[in-house]
Amino acid sequence: MDLLLRNLFQTLGKSRSANRLAKKYGLRFGAGRFVAGETIRQAIDAVRKLNGEGRMATLDHLGEFVYSAEEAEQSADMCLRTLDAIADSGVRSNLSLKMTSLGLDIDRELCVANMKRILNRARMHGNFVRIDMEDYAHCQATLDIYRELRREYGNVGIVLQAYLYRTEQDVRELNALQANLRLVKGAYKEPASVAFPEKKDVDENLKRIIRQHLLNGNYAAIASHDEAIVSYAKAFVEEHGIGRDAFEFQMLYGIREDLQKRLADEGYRVRVYVPYGIDWFGYFMRRLAERPANVWFVLKNMLN
Repeated sequence: MDLLLRNLFQTLGKSRSANRLAKKYGLRFGAGRFVAGETIRQAIDAVRKLNGEGRMATLDHLGEFVYSAEEAEQSADMCLRTLDAIADSGVRSNLSLKMTSLGLDIDRELCVANMKRILNRARMHGNFVRIDMEDYAHCQATLDIYRELRREYGNVGIVLQAYLYRTEQDVRELNALQANLRLVKGAYKEPASVAFPEKKDVDENLKRIIRQHLLNGNYAAIASHDEAIVSYAKAFVEEHGIGRDAFEFQMLYGIREDLQKRLADEGYRVRVYVPYGIDWFGYFMRRLAERPANVWFVLKNMLN
């Protein structure tokens, strides 16, 4: 049943018609647990609350279904507005984005131009931008653009996914750039030809790349809600004398808040990924696909 639900939600998340319906009817049926709202103001309010509890944030204006250069420009403009809102409000947050929302599937140079606009604005505000990794089909193009941008910008990082076979080699190669990496398990449906099919192998690879990246001396954002992974990272940095300013734990808005608060209370850096916007459906479907318990939460909301 879990596998059937996972496949269903991953398929729905890529549906244009389902996405259009979601935009029409807004944040309902439990999506508000995982998405901070549809407006910048709602998102900033959510970040301010997290900051008050000792947690930092990274804001993401959701947008994955971009089919024209005009839509890509509009998405980039929203990223600029988000950076301005962070600066104006004084909240502790940086920015996360997806390159497909900036036109990666339309025109590479359009995407690069939009990225440079955003990075210039972030640099003006003294802020940082994280490039989210998407499905395997976009992996190489995303890394290639990141390498190009990293030669000019120091305020840009990227995400690597532990479920891909290639990731250990990617970590090794990105060491030359002193890359700031968010290390995650991965949330897309990928074939066994490119990704580990078994969870235990993904978990072991995540531990391996955390170890590899920290020993390289580069900043690590360890993104996991798995207490076994969190405990492993805590023990590893303690054993090797790695300071708490060399890494942070990252988790998703609305998930494992108990663990987020506990880590913050223990003095660790904790950053919460806070998504917002009207184009929330694809993100929401992946959250449902990742963890069956989220499905029952949504069903309970519908019944209520």
